Amino acid sequence: MTLETTTSLEALAERFAAVEEELATAKRLAERGAVDNVFNRYMHYHNAYEDERIIDELWAKPGTPDMWARYNNVGLYTSYESVTAYHRGRPRPVGKLLFHYTSTPVIEVGADGETAKGIWIMAGLESGLMDPEVAKDAPPWVFSGGEVEGQPVWAHWVWCKYGVDFIKQDGEWRIWHFRCYEVARAPFNRDWISFAKDNQESHDSQLAWFGDDGVPVFLPPVDEPITTTNYYPYANDRVQVLEPEPPAPYERFEDTFR
Repeated sequence: MTLETTTSLEALAERFAAVEEELATAKRLAERGAVDNVFNRYMHYHNAYEDERIIDELWAKPGTPDMWARYNNVGLYTSYESVTAYHRGRPRPVGKLLFHYTSTPVIEVGADGETAKGIWIMAGLESGLMDPEVAKDAPPWVFSGGEVEGQPVWAHWVWCKYGVDFIKQDGEWRIWHFRCYEVARAPFNRDWISFAKDNQESHDSQLAWFGDDGVPVFLPPVDEPITTTNYYPYANDRVQVLEPEPPAPYERFEDTFR
């Protein structure tokens, strides 16, 4: 074999290595986009009260080990049934508008291609009307002033963070662990700073949403208490912290955090 032939083979090997690296990068980008699409689809379905599709299309399958959700500051749901109960039978109230939109994703796909992690920031609004008889039992901070056809109006700005882990099942990314961190909320006629102490009540309650005629719907009892306190909604006497931590590159899920 001549020196020229050896040099040509080395150059060809280098080109193959470069192509393999480019293909691996393209695959990682495609997987990242697929993960982002799962969560974005979640938000589109949720905004349109199509939560049954979230269960069928986006959550991990029944029997998946270690699946859980934490929707507020009260506790954990750790079974398929309790995790998805939040999405079952969700009403589509007349006059209610839910419009959440997400941004600022940080997504990492495990090098083994089996799991992924992502965080998002959500901003949006929630609003609706409440039957006067139902409104009598609602705390005053719920309302934003005014009435429409005799029904009190509630209209809120809302800001949240989401931390979600994903697992690949049958070639598709599925939600595995789910955390929602509500950061701040304010009725349309108030600012979030003066509202912060009132809002703490919602962080620590089982309220899921306002349904038909504004009737409050509550989350089911939790499966487990929260053993960590790393949840930091805005408060007048607290400094904000970085929680959740943006995911960093990792090999396998056991190398990172839940």
